[in-house]
Amino acid sequence: MIPFLDLKKINEPYETAFQEKLQTVLHNGWYILGKEAETFEKAFAEYCQSKYCIGVGNGLDALILIFKGYIELGKFQKGDEVIVPANTYIASILAILQADLVPVLVEPRLETYNINPDLIEEKITSKTKAILAVHLYGQLSEMDKINEIAEKHNLIVVEDAAQSHGAENNLKSKIYPEASGLKSAIAYSFYPGKNLGCLGDGGAITTNDAELAKVLFSLRNYGSEKKYQNEYVGVNSRLDELQAGFLNLKLPNLDADNEKRRKIAKRYLSEIKNDKIILPFWDFSNNHVFHLFVIRTENRNNLQDYLTQNNIQTLIHYPIPPHKQKAFSSETSRWNNLSLPVTEKIHNEVLSLPMSPVLTEFEVDFIIEILNQY
Repeated sequence: MIPFLDLKKINEPYETAFQEKLQTVLHNGWYILGKEAETFEKAFAEYCQSKYCIGVGNGLDALILIFKGYIELGKFQKGDEVIVPANTYIASILAILQADLVPVLVEPRLETYNINPDLIEEKITSKTKAILAVHLYGQLSEMDKINEIAEKHNLIVVEDAAQSHGAENNLKSKIYPEASGLKSAIAYSFYPGKNLGCLGDGGAITTNDAELAKVLFSLRNYGSEKKYQNEYVGVNSRLDELQAGFLNLKLPNLDADNEKRRKIAKRYLSEIKNDKIILPFWDFSNNHVFHLFVIRTENRNNLQDYLTQNNIQTLIHYPIPPHKQKAFSSETSRWNNLSLPVTEKIHNEVLSLPMSPVLTEFEVDFIIEILNQY
């Protein structure tokens, strides 16, 4: 069976270094907010061409803390609205809700699966304060258009980059121009399956906003900048030393790993030739790091069964759209009755093929051959 994602194989080259890092952290005797976390925050900020990086417990916390940070700074108030793509992983929406803000769902473009900027302005009201751009599957949203809308309406842009580590915009930059003088923030996840993954949970926030960064460093640590002195009602969400140490070992290889993913994606796009399969859109720039390679087909279950029978493992990202989840059936949201046809079509048709930097040419050959025979 060709696995969808072989994490053991991905991490195998680091095994000796991981063991050495474990010993280093163990013998240092400092396991939270120590040198490894500090080193990673500095390195990841430099990698993202950003002034600040705040290591946190996971990607969801990264988003929640950004929103709570803006509330502490008086940029948002509880009950304000945040534009968010309807087609996303539910964490994007949960973060808005857990910060006591109101998500406003906007349909995606069918070609890119990312939010359709042409539909954003019609959803903006006097209570709209931000746009959450999600770079789904590893492909950047249309940030030039989103930033232009944000500037026009004086909105803050927050980015969910949980799946897009290392993606570059058209300026070859891994962080985007600030809209309207309001500095933005970007949330990352280092869940093991991500392009840059640790061996547990981890996350980070990057920003060029010194004021926001100062608040975030406190919020992640019980709202405390100085021990036992609490300025904010904070949380405990800190990137621990061991995971930071593992990330320090893997970060230097991220660009090379992303390039391997793009090479496989180019083969899929040029060699899969089957009218029953709709391939993803890509302009062949570095704006896509192919965290996932997602195809569409009208009879997904049939195709998935066929691939399983031929020893190819696939996954569905994601089978149920957020607005159809039971969690949003209550009187307070009542989203289950919403009609979002583009989002629903995507969730009914998508199928993710194996994609990772450790896929062999033989495996890619076989996947393409089997798909073309379908």
